This record gives sequence, C-alpha cells and structure tokens, in this order.
Amino acid sequence: MKKLSVLFAILSVFFIAPVISAPTYVGAEKCKICHKTEFESWAQLKHAKAMEALKPEEQKDPKCLACHSTGHGKTEAVLGGVQCEACHGPGSDYKSPAVMKDPAKAKAAGLIIPDKAACEGCHNAKSPTFKGFNYEEMKPKAMHAVKQK
Repeated sequence: MKKLSVLFAILSVFFIAPVISAPTYVGAEKCKICHKTEFESWAQLKHAKAMEALKPEEQKDPKCLACHSTGHGKTEAVLGGVQCEACHGPGSDYKSPAVMKDPAKAKAAGLIIPDKAACEGCHNAKSPTFKGFNYEEMKPKAMHAVKQK
C-alpha cells in the first residue's frame, strides 16, 4: 500500500499538477488575433500607454507597476501598459476560439467582465495622482470598442 501511495504522489506531480496550474498572461498581441477592433481601439487609450506615463525611476517602482503594467506581482513576465488581461484576467485558459465563442465557458475558464470594483483597484486614493474617480463618467472614455451584435 505504501508503494502505491508513493507511486501516486510521483504521478500526480507529472499529470495532475500541470492540469491545476494557475492561468498565465498571454499578452495583447494574442488577443488581437481575434479581437482586432478592440485591440486597435485600446491601443489609442491611455491604458495602453500607462508605462510611458511613468518616469524611468517609476517604471521600476512596484507601487507604480501594480497599476501601470499587467501581471506585476502575479507573474515573472510583466507586460507593459494596462493590457487586456489587466481587466479581463490571465487569458491562457480562455483564449481559444472554442472557449471564447461560449460566454459561460469563457467565464468558467477565467474571463473577467470588469466592473466598477475592478477599475477602483487602481483608480483609488492610494494613487499619488488620484483626483477622484467617477466610474460612470470614465467608463466610456476608458473602454475599448465593443463589437455590436
């Protein structure tokens, strides 16, 4: 019985652990493949240029990177700017067309539909440049284009 337990432990490292690993960030260029309109619209927003808004010394400051980059503190591969996954969550598990075509599957795979609380994660009094945040007023100015159905 003990040998069986050891064998199961070894096999789980190779077969079970990879299945339950955390989703990873894929980057806006991957999203662009299927979401060209949204990508091009986002690229014109301040969110896309968030790293450029920082001074060189701020680009190394974890407090600044938490909101001006994507994935900081969550992954080694930090993506510059407030990319798709900063708001929609790491995309490795929902990026495939088969998953994205089914909204329920996409959400189950980690797709986040951002709301006021998501925005206020960065747009809050902890920011040294905070001057207040009106979600309803800012929402249309900060969103990428949304395809009409």
